[in-house]
Amino acid sequence: MIAAPLERVVRVFARPAPWWSNISAVAARELRDAVRARWFLLYTLAFAGLGLGISYISAAGSGAAGLSGYGRTTAGLINLVLLVVPLMALTAGAGSIAPDRERGMLSYLLAQSVSRWEVLLGKYLGLSLALLACICLGLGVCAGVLALTGAGTSTDARSLLWLGGLAFGLALGMLSIGMLVSVLAHKGSVATGTAVFLWLLMVFASDLGVMAGVLALRMRIETLLAVGLANPLQVFKMWSLHAIDASLDVLGSVGLYAADTYPHGLAWMFAASLAAWAVVPLVVAGLVFSRRSGV
Repeated sequence: MIAAPLERVVRVFARPAPWWSNISAVAARELRDAVRARWFLLYTLAFAGLGLGISYISAAGSGAAGLSGYGRTTAGLINLVLLVVPLMALTAGAGSIAPDRERGMLSYLLAQSVSRWEVLLGKYLGLSLALLACICLGLGVCAGVLALTGAGTSTDARSLLWLGGLAFGLALGMLSIGMLVSVLAHKGSVATGTAVFLWLLMVFASDLGVMAGVLALRMRIETLLAVGLANPLQVFKMWSLHAIDASLDVLGSVGLYAADTYPHGLAWMFAASLAAWAVVPLVVAGLVFSRRSGV
């Protein structure tokens, strides 16, 4: 039921050129398979259930009963998105090429009148739409419950919309990295294991690595900001706090330096970082995939 409208959106643009027709056909197939997979339902329910749980805990922490408003819920969901979205997108990307190569499906697909770039871009488009649907459904259910219970009437719902958009931007970057891993790996299990390792490295080792760098290397504040901008998870965290008008001083001296030095250019810097993570790994994956001999 969910896949059908999204597939029609893809097929609407299938007429102008043959290359786009091939990409949209691959995207429709990838979208249909992704929506039918267990991970789609699992992560959608996780977003909705954990989002409502965070809203309830936020209200209880402030001494109120029931669910908190959009603002408190969004602030609590930032850490949830940092954990769930990278894992979801990395594993989805890791399962795009390598498992099909292992099962022989990739050889059959490339035997058709479709190029390797069209296969890669079609898979990326289909998985992107699946991730977008997962994020929108999960956050949408959470927002709908808040609205029906009256918890979201006194605060601005734009904070939750901003969170959904930034979560999708983070998902695009993580999906590109996952597809690069899948192109380089020969087995699906290797690709998935590498994706999970990268998720652990980025989520749990990034903050600790920066702290170790500060203590051991005595890095300057400008260098720390550059390191933070190079990490898509840190960019998402800073941009999310900036978007909901929260003070960046919760991030320490780096947040204060960024807010004071670039008061009007932070959003552009964040957007450029996330766009680079979405484009560069995908381009590298396409170059490797197109130049690889055989499947």
